[in-house]
Amino acid sequence: MDPGPPLRDIGCFTAVAQRLSFSRAAAGLGMSQPAVSQAVARLERALGLRLFERTSREVQLSDAGKVLLPLAEALLDQVAAFSAEAARLAVPSGPAIRLAYCPLVGGLAARVARRLARRSPARFRLPISHLAVPAGGPLAGATRLRLGQLARHDVLLPRLRPAGSVWARLAALLPEATTTTRSRATADDLDDLTAALDLVAAGQGLLPVPRLLAQTVLRPDIRFLPLDTGGLAMTYGLVWSPDRATAEVMALVQAVQQILRSPVQTGLR
Repeated sequence: MDPGPPLRDIGCFTAVAQRLSFSRAAAGLGMSQPAVSQAVARLERALGLRLFERTSREVQLSDAGKVLLPLAEALLDQVAAFSAEAARLAVPSGPAIRLAYCPLVGGLAARVARRLARRSPARFRLPISHLAVPAGGPLAGATRLRLGQLARHDVLLPRLRPAGSVWARLAALLPEATTTTRSRATADDLDDLTAALDLVAAGQGLLPVPRLLAQTVLRPDIRFLPLDTGGLAMTYGLVWSPDRATAEVMALVQAVQQILRSPVQTGLR
């Protein structure tokens, strides 16, 4: 049986794709940049495909890379699920789960609860894949947008953007006019993205949002347009005490992973 490309190489490809930078990917993986570059080159040779378009100034996913990225992420999620299940089998079961969540993932929490009723920290990526725009605004008729097209529009970003955060990376990718003179800080944070949609509807700016929000919020005054962010994603985690990795917790981890790999069907493009 052909084992396929090594998971290490696939992990390096995913890290570079998410950051669009070999140096930042290497830092995040705790590897040297040449080692990451060699891993990606090795994967490209094994697949017979070019995964990135590289220039002296930027790194972008190729068409093939864009298609393979979600599959690579799903594969790594499967590996994480394997480890989680092994951890579940290695510990005694416990009684119940109390799940705390922010408003953004309320719909996800309800789906997790329904799935659980039928039957080490885990991280879950929520791709920033859509742009919330006013339904009557000039962009409402667009079919797909790129970050480079937003230079003449206000983009809502949090006032505080820690280095390496998804908001800092997004700000770095936006056209200079957008991030320096036209972007508006709505608050100290943007944890409640559903509330920030009121600002979008009021014409105060455009809001990049994760796929989960675009799939679960229906508002007649807001349109969600597909947005190419090069693989940017918000990361949420389920966190529990190491000595309480019960069967119920592992079931919760698996339920969330399965749901995020099989998003709800909507009319979004």
